[in-house]
Amino acid sequence: MEYKSNNNVVYSCKYHVVRRPKYRRKVLVNGVDVRLKEMIQKICTEYRIDVIEMEIMPDHVHLLIEVDPQFGIHKAVKQIKGRTSRILRQEFSWLTARLPTLWTNSYFVSTVGGAPLSVIKRYVKNQKNM
Repeated sequence: MEYKSNNNVVYSCKYHVVRRPKYRRKVLVNGVDVRLKEMIQKICTEYRIDVIEMEIMPDHVHLLIEVDPQFGIHKAVKQIKGRTSRILRQEFSWLTARLPTLWTNSYFVSTVGGAPLSVIKRYVKNQKNM
């Protein structure tokens, strides 16, 4: 097992996160998906969140990420949600016509501890083939 560390914590905190657009609308298409992927990578780099795997589906996003426990998974998801919503709605004006907000308030998160990481990575990577 590979561990990360900061000044005072050695950790391995990997999470499978699923986010959905409001009303589960299929709006993550026509370039929104590509731009969203770029933005998530950029935001995660800024906050030192490791993106292990990511897949954008038309009506939801799968992320497999590793987050410093002192930063926290909730804060990581909140940063991604807030920034992507604001910028995507500015860049793709048709999103504002279809949705009052881009994302739902809720999300799914699961720690990746029971299953081998390779199995979870394959699951996220193969979402479009299902």
